[in-house]
Amino acid sequence: MRLLTPLQFIDAVARAGSIRKAAEGLALTSTALNRRVLALEEELGVPIFERLPRGVRLSTAGELLIHHLRTQAAELEKLKSQIADLAGERRGHVAIACSQAFLPFFLPDQIGGYRREHPGVTFGVRVRDREAAEAALVSHDADLALIFEPVRLSEVQILGSARQVIHAVMAEDHPLAGRAAVRLRDCAAYPIGLPTAQYGVRHLIDLALVKSSVHLRVVLDSDHFEFLRRYPVQEHLISFQIPIGLPETGAEGVVSRPVDTRDVPEGRLYLCQLRGRTLPVAAAKFAAQLGRALDARFA
Repeated sequence: MRLLTPLQFIDAVARAGSIRKAAEGLALTSTALNRRVLALEEELGVPIFERLPRGVRLSTAGELLIHHLRTQAAELEKLKSQIADLAGERRGHVAIACSQAFLPFFLPDQIGGYRREHPGVTFGVRVRDREAAEAALVSHDADLALIFEPVRLSEVQILGSARQVIHAVMAEDHPLAGRAAVRLRDCAAYPIGLPTAQYGVRHLIDLALVKSSVHLRVVLDSDHFEFLRRYPVQEHLISFQIPIGLPETGAEGVVSRPVDTRDVPEGRLYLCQLRGRTLPVAAAKFAAQLGRALDARFA
C-alpha cells in the first residue's frame, strides 16, 4: 500500500463528505482511515472534521489545515518544475479548470503544441462552470482557469482576456444562414436552443431579453455545448455559442453568424490564476502561450 500524506487522506474525506466513501477511494478500511484522522486531530488538539448524522464536514480548523496543505503541495510542484528547468528539461503538471467552450478546438490545439515542445509536461483538464472554476483556483485544484463571463472572486487574478461576440448557430440551409449578421428579433421567428442558466452565454442572452421586447421560443435547453452546436442540423432551430467553441470554418452542416451587439452585448473570455500565487514554471509558460493565442485570434 502506498504511503498516504495528510493532504491525501484529509482531502479525500473532505471531498467525499464521508470517511467510509473516502476510504473506498483510497483502498483503505474506514477504520484505518478514521484512526489516521483521529491521530492527526489528537496531534493538533482540535477536531478537523465535524461529525454529522450522515457524514462529516471540515471544521474551521480543518479548513485552515487543508488550505495550508494544498498550498504546500502547490509550492512543491513549483519547486520540482523549477529544478527540471535548471536541468534543461521542462517537466511538471498543469491543472486546468475551464468552460466547455474551450474543449472542442482551442485547448486541444494549445496543449498539443505545448507538449510537442515539452513532452515531459502532463496536463489535467476538468470541465467546470464559472463559479466552480474560480473555486478550483482557490482550493489549488487548478493552476489556471479559462472561463467566460464574469469573473466574480477577488482572489482571482486575470492574466488575459479576449472579446467574444455571441454567435447564432444554425443549419447551413437555414433561412438566416445567408446573412452576415443576425438580429435577435430575426431569431425569434424560429425555435431556440439555449445553454442552462449557469453559463455565461445564457447570462448575456437573458440580460438582452430583459432589456428588449423580443420573446424567444425556447424548445430545448442543455448543459452540453457540443450538443447545442450539433443539434441545429435536425431542424431549423437556432442555438447560441461563442467563437472559441466553434470551428473557424463551417463543419457538419452547421454555420454560425454573429448576433448584432446592439441586441446582445459581447462578453469576454478570461484566463485566470489565483491572486498572489507564483505558478510552477510549466503552468506559467503555458499561461503565457494561451495569452498569446487569445490575442492573436481575438485581438
